[in-house]
Amino acid sequence: MAELKVKSAFGKSREFQANERTFLAWLRTSIALMGFGFVIVKFSLFLREISMMLETKEGISKGYSAMVGVIMVILGVIITVLAFLQYKKHEKQLNHDNYVSSSKLSLFITIIILIGGIILISYLFSII
Repeated sequence: MAELKVKSAFGKSREFQANERTFLAWLRTSIALMGFGFVIVKFSLFLREISMMLETKEGISKGYSAMVGVIMVILGVIITVLAFLQYKKHEKQLNHDNYVSSSKLSLFITIIILIGGIILISYLFSII
């Protein structure tokens, strides 16, 4: 009987650790999105200042890259919040031994990346 409890406690701790690893992976994803968005905005501002210093009109962009950078930072923040909510929901389910898997966050990210990719492809085709 004691052996069963040890295995159960060990199995339960593995489930909690897996939940935590998943949460940390989502955090890394959101940090990467926010960092990349920040770099895009900064580079856009750098290009704008360079074109102003050189007084050229062809170097001035319409500001789409800065907007994309800001959107990426916003998505990173949203993913962080959603990841935390999912982590707490799964933790509660694991505590009550009624875990039900959910892929809403994965679906959300997939749809956002697909939409972003389609927009990026159409933009690239328009400038070719």
